[in-house]
Order: sequence, then structure tokens, then C-alpha cells
Amino acid sequence: MQRDGKDPKAASEICLLTASELSRQIRDRRIGVREAVEAHLDAIARLNPAINAFCTVVADQAQQCAQAAEEALARGEPVGTLHGVPIGIKDLTPVAGVRTTWGSRLFRDHVPAADAEVVARLKRAGAIILGKTNTPEFGAGANTVNAVFGATRNPWNLACSAGGSTGGGAAALASRMVPLAEGGDFGGSLRTPAAFCGVVGLRTTAGLIARHPAALPWHDQPVSGPMARNAEDCALLLDAMCGASTTSPLSCDPPWRSAHAIVAGSHDLKGIRIAYASDIAAIGVDSEVESACRRAAQNFASSGASVTEVALDLSDGREAFLVLRAAAMLGTHLNRLERLDELDENLAGNIRDGLRLGVVDVARAEQKRAEIWHRWRQLFERFDLLLTPTAPVAPFPVEQNYPDMIDGRKLSSYIDWVAPTFLASLAALPAASVPAGLTSQRLPIGLQIVGPRFSEPRILAAAKWAERSCPIGLPPLCA
Repeated sequence: MQRDGKDPKAASEICLLTASELSRQIRDRRIGVREAVEAHLDAIARLNPAINAFCTVVADQAQQCAQAAEEALARGEPVGTLHGVPIGIKDLTPVAGVRTTWGSRLFRDHVPAADAEVVARLKRAGAIILGKTNTPEFGAGANTVNAVFGATRNPWNLACSAGGSTGGGAAALASRMVPLAEGGDFGGSLRTPAAFCGVVGLRTTAGLIARHPAALPWHDQPVSGPMARNAEDCALLLDAMCGASTTSPLSCDPPWRSAHAIVAGSHDLKGIRIAYASDIAAIGVDSEVESACRRAAQNFASSGASVTEVALDLSDGREAFLVLRAAAMLGTHLNRLERLDELDENLAGNIRDGLRLGVVDVARAEQKRAEIWHRWRQLFERFDLLLTPTAPVAPFPVEQNYPDMIDGRKLSSYIDWVAPTFLASLAALPAASVPAGLTSQRLPIGLQIVGPRFSEPRILAAAKWAERSCPIGLPPLCA
């Protein structure tokens, strides 16, 4: 195919472009929307059989949207910030007319009639949906495996987990099947897979992105958020996703005009006060992971920031999170209690934990949550950001549900190992994971950056610095 007398860019070159650059070149008509979409569909056809990042691909629909997007440009119509940019949507997020299963056998053939609010926003921004990305059943797991579509594998090593629950999105990004991915985060579902796959995942301030439909719309620990291959692209996607909506009772407008403009214009971190803590959950951290994160944290000093190591132990919040998570799982799946035996064990176990709770358990957990929130608040009176390892271990074999040992210590449940991320969720704080280097086995290591409410632009500016100071290159499949 030719356009304007020029040969189209090689598909591999298009797939290596950042979302921000791809968006610019599409608007300048240096790359056609159809070229961009076809390049990424070709990458999916070539790589997805081995990785299983996409569980549903809507090639025909994407091509039709690309054609319409090209025609809009030709007519000189105003276009959105993501006009023509391909995106993957997590299989927990309804897309009208596209199979959405929640990774569950109960909804194997479910096709929603309406878009989720965040999907409607992305469409208005001009993004082209290529399909749905894989997730554990209803997002209940930090390893992306379900009984409908099987396991998603890590592009850096196909024998390893991509993390979860937005593991499909993270693997699709890392393998260059797509430049942007939508996801969600309750206990670490954007950050953990971002760490395992070497991309950027951002947990957002509660209310910043409208959650509709949602079984518990007042619940502020599960949030929607952006995932991308770098911080600037993550900010670009955040701008398209956020904003107040009448569909969501917690929703609000951001206190900034454009996160992308702030992050793109950030060149140093002069004056930023940064704290580093090696193990906020007191569960242990693999020595290679901790060393890489410590080095990455120390590198921030060369950006003009001050870096101070602090002792921050929030481990007494672990039980409170598990109680409140179990109560939320019970509330979300209250109408499925008679079908527990048809659900995967991770999810069914969470619901059963909810059934065993008493009102005193929940009240005690809420009190502890308040205490943890104030400790975070006091920390952020002294510092602007906290750095800590995202995941305490490197990617593990995909057949494993979860690591059962960390630094010689036995873990008690499948979710214990993601305590470093869920302790930020407990306080409903924004946080991102950014690559901090590679292990000796060339597997990604993630650095978590936590900030106070509505500090997303600062978090992503710090992530931008980290990715520049700790480049990890491409996975073997893309090199």
C-alpha cells in the first residue's frame, strides 16, 4: 500500500514508535492510521500465539475504525489526542459488541451492549481498539492465568509469568503488539505486571478515572489506570482516561490541565524530596531485586532530587487489606454465591474469606486502614515521593500460582507477595512501577514510585527520569 507517493514505514519500525510519536506522525499524515493498525495486527498475528497477551482480537472492527479515522484526517476534522493510536483493553472492561469474559467460564461468550465509561472516553480521544487483553478470572490473581484462555507468558522469557492481573496488557506492550493498554489496579494489578514485563503501569488516585459499570461504585481501592512503554505515553493515556462523570459517584476532574505536557516538559527533579524504603511490607525482598532498586533510587540524586533512606514498616496493614479485599470480593460477587464451585480457586477463596468475616473484623480493618493512611500522610509531609521495589521477586515460572518463599521466608497466601503494592492501595494512593534494570537472567525489575493524592504528573516525571537512567532495551522477541 502506498500513501501520498511514499512507501509505508516497515511494520516493525511503526511498532517500535512510542505512542506519543506515533500520534504525532499520524496527525502530520506521515503515517496512515491503516498502516499503524495493520502493523500492530501483524505483530499480534506473529507474536500472540506464543505469548497469549490478547484473548480476543477484533481485526475487522479495528480496520473499519482506522478507515474512518483516515477519512476524518483527510477532511481536516478536529481529532483527539489518541487519534488512530492502537490500544488493548483489559478483558475486565466492557467494550460494546466485543466479547468480554472477565476471564471466567461463566461469561465465556458474553458480549456487552455498552462501553464502559473509560472505553467511551478512549474512543472519543480517537484510540483504535485492537482487542481484549488477558486477565485472571475477575482480576483475582497476580499471575495471568484463567480457565478460558490459559496463561499469558512473559515476552522476556516465555517460561515466566507476566504478572497480573493486567498481565495481558503488560505482555502486549513489552512485545510491541500495541503501544498503549488500559487496565485496572486493586492490589497491584497494573504495577506488578508492569514490573515483570518492563513497562510503566500507573495506579491512579481514586475517582480520577470514572469506574462504570462497577458493582461497588463507592469503593476506592480498585481503580482504572493507564499502562504504556514509557512515562510520557502513560501520561498521554492518563489525560484521555480521566475526568469527572455523572456515571461514577467518586469521579472528579484532575487538578492539572495536561499530565502529558507536564511530564514531557520535565527535564530534571530539582528540589524533589525522595525517600527510599527497601521493604515496606516486611516480607523480605530478593537481594538482586533490592540492589537494583537501591541503585535506581540513588541515581535520582543526579537529577537534582534529594534521596534519603527511611525505615517504613507498614506490615501491620497487611491483614487489614486482606479483610477489606475479601469483603469487597463478597460484595462484588454476591449474586454468584451458588456458583462458587465453578470459579477459579483464587477468586472462590477470596469470596469464601468474605463469607467468614464478621462486622467487627471489617470495623477493625477500617480502623487500621485509617492508621496506615495517616502514616503515609505524615511521610508525605517530609517527602514528595517514596521509592520501593514494586515486586519483591523476579518473574517466576508461569505454572506457579505465586512464589511461596521470599528471602527464605514462607508466604501464607497467593496474594501475600504483592503486599508492597497493596499497602499503597490500602491508602488509595497513586503509584507507578517503572523499570529499574534487569536481573542476571535478563528479567525486568520494577521500582515503585508512590505519591500523595493527585501527584500523578510528579510520579510520572520521576518515572521518566528512572527509565532514562536505567534503560533495559527490548525483550529477546523484539530485539
